[in-house]
Amino acid sequence: MSEFIFDVDGTLTPSRGTIDPEFKEFFMDFAKKNNVYLVTGSDRPKTIEQIGLDAYSLCKRVYNCSGNDVYEGDNNITHSKWVLPEPAHEWLTTQITESPWDILTGKHFEHRTGMCNFSVVGRNANTEQRKAYYEYDCKYEEREMIAETFNHIFPDLNADVGGETGIDIFPRGKNKAQILNHFIKDDIKFFGDRCEEGGNDHPIARELYPYQVHKVNSWRDTWRLLKPAGRLSDG
Repeated sequence: MSEFIFDVDGTLTPSRGTIDPEFKEFFMDFAKKNNVYLVTGSDRPKTIEQIGLDAYSLCKRVYNCSGNDVYEGDNNITHSKWVLPEPAHEWLTTQITESPWDILTGKHFEHRTGMCNFSVVGRNANTEQRKAYYEYDCKYEEREMIAETFNHIFPDLNADVGGETGIDIFPRGKNKAQILNHFIKDDIKFFGDRCEEGGNDHPIARELYPYQVHKVNSWRDTWRLLKPAGRLSDG
């Protein structure tokens, strides 16, 4: 039987947003009939805010914080205590002041279990500000350049682009791909929106590419792929 693994942000929900009610109803029914897992850079409270505790609880296991904070139901079975080293924090802070982007909203660092999310625009940005920065980043690839330089300067750490405005940072090897140790790879069907090199879904997608990876651009793509007419084979 297939194991369905889903990213959340941009795959099941809009970026930083909540799941569409109709899609949620469909997804919950799907989770009742299949082995469903989540892997997300967000922490447990944010994931529950996005998809609801009812949908969260139907998943066999949820790998929050890129697999560094793992839940089976209400049981927390893995919890990393890693924190971002000060030199890395200082270097990232300089990227805020040196960025041409001038709309800064605060909360540029969000420390999560086993990882840190960094954002030039800041995590206090509203939807319009996030969209504006995302369009700027698509044109100038600022996050990709920051992540690439960071990975060169701090070889024991890893930075991957995630969502519309963030960069996920964690110890090298502690990215989403670490969860694959819990599965038989041939049984996995993975859905994610940032599967390209440098994206935070890329480490896991790289291990499963091409036949078990389903790159989506939004939750609507995920729904279309899972609907009975376009249902992926369990074979």
